[in-house]
Amino acid sequence: MAVCRANSISGGARLLNISQPSVSNAIVQLEQSVGTALFGRSRTGFSLTPEGQVLLRRAEAMNNLIRDAEEELRLARIGVAGPLRIGGTPGALVSLLSEAVRRLEDRMGHFALYAVERPDQDLADMLYRGEIELAFVTTGLEEPPEGIEEITFAQDPFALVVGRRNDHLPAELSLRDMMAKRWVLPEARGAFRRQIDALFMAAGVPVPQDVIRCDSLLTTKAMVRGSNRLTILPMRVAAAELSIGVLRAIGIREATFQRSIGIRKLKDARLSLLGKSLLDMLIHGSGL
Repeated sequence: MAVCRANSISGGARLLNISQPSVSNAIVQLEQSVGTALFGRSRTGFSLTPEGQVLLRRAEAMNNLIRDAEEELRLARIGVAGPLRIGGTPGALVSLLSEAVRRLEDRMGHFALYAVERPDQDLADMLYRGEIELAFVTTGLEEPPEGIEEITFAQDPFALVVGRRNDHLPAELSLRDMMAKRWVLPEARGAFRRQIDALFMAAGVPVPQDVIRCDSLLTTKAMVRGSNRLTILPMRVAAAELSIGVLRAIGIREATFQRSIGIRKLKDARLSLLGKSLLDMLIHGSGL
């Protein structure tokens, strides 16, 4: 792991605070033990062989397991459950996590939970490496990567979301009628972006060019709230602002499909106690 992070034996030795020959010998012994080369050596440094990539992923998962075991023991001494590390796309986390956490608090009391926002393409790697136990994502668009399973918990319809400066707009619109408007839309090319692009395709119009590209849901809602710009969001994502009237949802005629949201996890993974409890909360809340 140290050599991979530093991309050299000498750099790995510095990270480990041991001599370079010690690292070289350890690599030779490891390759002899597993019976295959783990690194491809060149003038520019080291690159992992396919077998090396497999072993690195396992090593990272083991390292993260040891880290969490140490923290779990420390937390247990003070009566706190965890830690549970989760990741997700911003919209999926907003839509699912808050209610599940409320239920979890009622059952578990004190616990430690870490949540990070990442693009779809990063979450599978984080699951493989053991950096997270659960990934909150848009589901149903494609087959999960090898070794990962997907569970859908909720459907969330898309809506055109506007601020008070667009109070004059009717309760339902076609995207075709809104092409001259100014927009705020996501930039990251994940599942959320693909579904929004599909709405414009269903309307037979190109994706708007007069657009601010923004992946922060908080910033997107703030910009729409304070201007005459429009965005497209799942209803759950904008629920808080819709409930107090600072944003308004307008039906989209082309929205013939709903966004599905759920989690991905490693198949047959042995979840932590807190991870199992959170998954139970999600299942109970969805009625599965």
